[in-house]
Amino acid sequence: MIHLNIGSNLDSIFGNRFDNITTAVNFLIESKFKVKKVSNFYETPSYPNKRLPKFLNIGILGTFEKNHKELFKITDLIEKKIGRVKSKKNDPRVCDIDIIDFNGSIVNLKPISIPHKKSHLRNFVLYPINQIDPGWKHPIFKKNAKFLINKLDLKSRIEITRLNKNVNINI
Repeated sequence: MIHLNIGSNLDSIFGNRFDNITTAVNFLIESKFKVKKVSNFYETPSYPNKRLPKFLNIGILGTFEKNHKELFKITDLIEKKIGRVKSKKNDPRVCDIDIIDFNGSIVNLKPISIPHKKSHLRNFVLYPINQIDPGWKHPIFKKNAKFLINKLDLKSRIEITRLNKNVNINI
């Protein structure tokens, strides 16, 4: 199975943060990514500058018939369609799609790194995975999301809010 994480903390031509993420999911579906499960929205402060707009993130579990390179091309194109302009690391953005896990593969080829290098340290990645796929294990560390969440510092565990709101998808 494939785990993706989609985030947004800016408005775009498609609307607000919720709209950007929903649009990204629908573009993925149009690109033949088969969505199996989608987490609730999760909100976190912007990092490292907490004065910037808060981020929304979701986790997606699905399948894709092509390889990770093709999926990376598609996610990059979707980010651009929604209006992402690559800028400085950690700057606000309208859409960010990360491949967290691609069928347990370990890939380290620039610009692709699977699993995402910091996925095991990010609350906005681990909480959605724990919600939609509690049996998932990190391909390198062989630990599940709950174990990795418990390894996060207290601040990371309390600075995340699960919203009672879901993505509207067209399947």
